[in-house]
Amino acid sequence: MPGDLPMPTTIFTADELAVIRRAYAHQVMATAATSNPRIEAAFATVPREIFLGAPPWQIANLGGGYRPLPSSDLVLANGSPSLHARLLAELDIQIGDRVAHIGAGTGYYSAILAELAGTSGHVYAVEMDPDLAAHAQAALAERANVSVINADGSQWPQQEVDAIYVNFAVARPAEPWIERLRPGGRLVLPLGLPRQDRPPKGGRHASHGAALRIERGEGGFAARWIGTAYFVCANGGLTIDDNEIEALTAAFRRGGIEFVKSLLWKTEPRIGRCWHIGGQWALCYDDV
Repeated sequence: MPGDLPMPTTIFTADELAVIRRAYAHQVMATAATSNPRIEAAFATVPREIFLGAPPWQIANLGGGYRPLPSSDLVLANGSPSLHARLLAELDIQIGDRVAHIGAGTGYYSAILAELAGTSGHVYAVEMDPDLAAHAQAALAERANVSVINADGSQWPQQEVDAIYVNFAVARPAEPWIERLRPGGRLVLPLGLPRQDRPPKGGRHASHGAALRIERGEGGFAARWIGTAYFVCANGGLTIDDNEIEALTAAFRRGGIEFVKSLLWKTEPRIGRCWHIGGQWALCYDDV
């Protein structure tokens, strides 16, 4: 029967794979409309397929949902994670940086971060789902500069870091993401609210979404809108009450997040100068 036939696999030599990975990385950067040789080199170096699990791999349909790939061809599996390339460019990882990756999944972007931080840096890959964390642990086992932590991302990092990369939508930043960011440290996170119609399987996607870059300076936290970004919403310790959901929803509907310039943390906000005021934090139009 046709369904019993083994999945066809395209075999490449090591040299051919290197060319394929370089072309993939170049396409990712072009789609992201950003130019960063170090990020392009990281995408070209990390073998994405070891983070995908066993085939058959899934591919997104244009009309929504997923379908299995017809083969375990590495060219088809690469995809185009251009949004992450853009966000990583904003994170500006330097050699030697200590980085917290919150919502690490199977560890692919943890590996990209590890390439950017170099052997003198370190990546704390935090993933709450035990199965995903186990997959990441196996896939990242040979990277001495990565620690995989099976924990709620709202509780990490537990030490000061230079950069924090959040890979799920949140309605507010977690306390450690702000308070354990070193001076000059950068935080990139997707701000968003869950849709009311939870899908039968998988996570709950955001109904509004915006990626933000936060940088800790001497006088406070500079904030900048990066662009629209929709991620699966957080579980665990980052739930908010109905009043804050209503206030953040109203802020998204009003618009204007692109004019935000600062994040206030545990500071009294100026009424009329903020895009959104949450519990002990706010996004404001004034400079730091």
